Amino acid sequence: MRTATTIFLIFLALNTYAQQKQKTDQIETKKGVLKINPVQHATMVLEWNDKTIYVDPYGGKDRFENYSDPDIILITDIHGDHFNKETLSELSTSQAIFVIPAALNEKMSEISNKEVIVLNNGSKTSVEDIVIHGVPMYNLPESPDSRHPKGRGNGYILTMGGKKIYISGDTEDIPEMRSLKNIDIAFVCMNLPYTMSVEQAANAVLEFKPNIVYPYHYRGQNGYSDINQFKALVEGGVAGVDVRLLEWYK
Repeated sequence: MRTATTIFLIFLALNTYAQQKQKTDQIETKKGVLKINPVQHATMVLEWNDKTIYVDPYGGKDRFENYSDPDIILITDIHGDHFNKETLSELSTSQAIFVIPAALNEKMSEISNKEVIVLNNGSKTSVEDIVIHGVPMYNLPESPDSRHPKGRGNGYILTMGGKKIYISGDTEDIPEMRSLKNIDIAFVCMNLPYTMSVEQAANAVLEFKPNIVYPYHYRGQNGYSDINQFKALVEGGVAGVDVRLLEWYK
């Protein structure tokens, strides 16, 4: 006969497996449901209030065939898994408002768009009832040869339907992330040597305590980071942070 402990461990394993296979998620807001669609690595599609937002579109147009054309496109950095000219040239972006860091401004002349808004770290704009803040993302220690120097790229905080959504971009567990307040939903990267370790990411999340956190951008030099370890560290370290695992790599 199976013991209660054995049954619990089987249930836990099956539950974790199911979460890993989850393809979308939905969050209630004051203005309808926010649908979260992981696409690949750092790429996602957010659908809310009849608006479609692409974040760092990458991987070719076929990955976006089930989504409406974008109303807003957010780009976090200059690297090809964030600003991918090949993918952008294949997509229908003529009616899209791009929000980008200044380092990409000169590269936008070849990309069809409705408007380009340049944000620096610490600045904000409003697009289609969504307030968008540019926030720092960078490597530690700061150095001239850093993969992600401070000020070049943007993380973003979106305020929509009463929810604050943090998209980390390529960053380590920087003080600006640790000091975030009242974040409802967070997307946090973890892939060495480019961003941070699972332990760093978990430690930072335990500091700013979002209501929901999604590990994303977790393919590194030596394969995939252990998102189940991240989940265990976060949910074992503080009450009230819900770690949700989506299918970012197919």
